[in-house]
Amino acid sequence: MSRRHAQRGMVLLAVLWAIALCSALAMATSTTFRSLVGIIRIDRDRVQADGLLTGGLEAAAGIVTALKDAQLTERGTTLSFATGSVRITVSDEGGRIDIGKAPVELLASLLRYVGAEEGDAGAVAQRIVAMRDKDRQPRPGEAQAPPSDATQPPTSAGKPDQPAAAAPFTDIGQLADVAGMQPEWIAAMAPLVTVFGTETVNPLTTPIAVLRALPSFDAERLETFLDMRSKPFADPERLAFVLGPAQKYLKVGPKHVVAVDLVASTTDGYTAAAKAFIVVLPDDKQPYRVLAWTPVSPFTATGAVASLELR
Repeated sequence: MSRRHAQRGMVLLAVLWAIALCSALAMATSTTFRSLVGIIRIDRDRVQADGLLTGGLEAAAGIVTALKDAQLTERGTTLSFATGSVRITVSDEGGRIDIGKAPVELLASLLRYVGAEEGDAGAVAQRIVAMRDKDRQPRPGEAQAPPSDATQPPTSAGKPDQPAAAAPFTDIGQLADVAGMQPEWIAAMAPLVTVFGTETVNPLTTPIAVLRALPSFDAERLETFLDMRSKPFADPERLAFVLGPAQKYLKVGPKHVVAVDLVASTTDGYTAAAKAFIVVLPDDKQPYRVLAWTPVSPFTATGAVASLELR
């Protein structure tokens, strides 16, 4: 009897081990399946968000095209689709300060505006100019670059129709390479600067914060300036004259490069954002050209602008 009981015990033990093994396999399979479902959902959300961003870019190009020769002041809209929505903001890069072309006193004033001390602002501005002047020098064996024509539109390749040596900065992030530059200054300058502008800024499209950063800016004239600018068919010369000495840094130019900020949200709550720079050329085979496309965090582009406009 004891031997028969021992055999039954071993069989029962084997059965219990088999049940435990099957349970473990079932749990592992369930976990793997849930992980796979999660991955598929994330990929689906990314695809939907990418589609929303692309749709937003197409809509932004349509907004710019519809304006034709009219000046582009910053404007935004939100489009809704079955998969989610996309918020679009378009603005003229000509209304920002070009770090590759602005005069040293304008760069120094900008640095003071974002928090640099007087001495630091002047020194860093000089280094920016020295860096870009050095980069403009032709290398041995290269032909001298022709003078830059600020009114010349970008080519279909998406870059100004001149050698790369004439454009030392291709991204504002390169300011981090300037000795003495502080990260907080770059973050505060980001909404105010560009690498697609000219030596001056467009008074009809420039943000208020850029006006306040101009040398010799008179804050008491701002309300008069904004009131005149808001009227239809504002006279650019009279408009610039209102700002007094600061008018030397203002000049109306044709609309070339447009900044497009995009924030997409799917119906599942997934969020993605991107910043693009586009150009719409007359008689071009393409409706628009993309000069740059950069995915960004949807939560990093708002704080700096708000804090500067309150100053």
